[in-house]
Amino acid sequence: MVIPIHDINPLSRRPLMTWLLIAVNVVIFVFFEPVVSSVAGIGTSPAKNVCQQQRFFQEWGAIPRELVNNAPLATVNSGHIGVDQAGNPGCITQSPAGFSKIPVLSVLTAMFLHGSWLHLIGNMLFLGVFGNNIEDRMGRLLYLVFYLVCGYAATYGFSYFESGSSTTLIGASGAVAGVLGAYLMLFPKARVIGLVSILFFLPFWLPAWIVLGFWFALQYVYFTGVGVADGGAVAYGAHVVGFVVGALLVAPFIRQLRAAGPAAGSRVPQHRWIRGTGASSNARHRRGY
Repeated sequence: MVIPIHDINPLSRRPLMTWLLIAVNVVIFVFFEPVVSSVAGIGTSPAKNVCQQQRFFQEWGAIPRELVNNAPLATVNSGHIGVDQAGNPGCITQSPAGFSKIPVLSVLTAMFLHGSWLHLIGNMLFLGVFGNNIEDRMGRLLYLVFYLVCGYAATYGFSYFESGSSTTLIGASGAVAGVLGAYLMLFPKARVIGLVSILFFLPFWLPAWIVLGFWFALQYVYFTGVGVADGGAVAYGAHVVGFVVGALLVAPFIRQLRAAGPAAGSRVPQHRWIRGTGASSNARHRRGY
C-alpha cells in the first residue's frame, strides 16, 4: 500500500475550494457528529453513544434502499438503548421516524460525514494531495460541481448494487475517488511522493499511474469480494464507480484541461530528501503529465 503525502505538480492558483471542502468535513466531524470514541471506527464507546451515532447517520446518511425506492425507511433507530428479553442491551427502534428525510438530499449530506478519525484523515489526505491540481485545471466552481457529481454517481451506483441494504453510507470516498480518476487521466506521469507500507513507510516518488492504478485495482478486487471478510464496513463499490465516473467525465477534455495549467517554465519545488526530485530532474517534472 502507498500512502500519498505530496505530488510534484505545480499550480497556477491557490486551491481554495479544496481547502474549503477539507475544512467543512473536519468541522462537521468535530463539532456536529456524535462520534464514538474510537480512531478506526472500532466500537469502544458506551452502547448509548453508539445508538445516538447510528440514529444520526440514519437521519443524515444515505441508505441504498431509500435511494432506490425514493422513500425513507419506515422503522429507524430511536437513539435510545434498551434491553431485550434475554437481557442483552441494544438500540430501540421506532416507527414512524422522528425526523423527515428526502433521500436524494441525503446523498449530499452523507458526503460530509465520517465514521472515525481514520476515515476522515484518509479521505482528506487523498483530497488534499490530488484535488488541488484538478481544481487548478477546472476552476473552483466547475471543480465543486464535478466533486458533487462524482459523489452522487458513486452513492447511487453502489445503491443499485446493494438495493436491499439498510446500512448507511457516509463519507467523501466516492467524490474523492472521482478526483483520483480525473487525476490519473490528466497527470498519469506526475511524480507522487508516498510512504510505502511494505518498505517500512519510507518515502519514495512514484508515477501517479502506479499509485492510483494500484489503488483502483485494490478497490476493485475488494469490491468483487476477493480477500475481504463478510461484514466489511467499506463501500468499495462506491469507490470503483466514483473513480470510473471521474475518469470518464474528464476524458473528452484532457487537452483543454492540461492546457489550463501553469506555464511550462513554472518552477517545481525541490525535495532533496526524496530521490529524483532535485534540481537535475526539474525539466522532467515541469509538465506533470
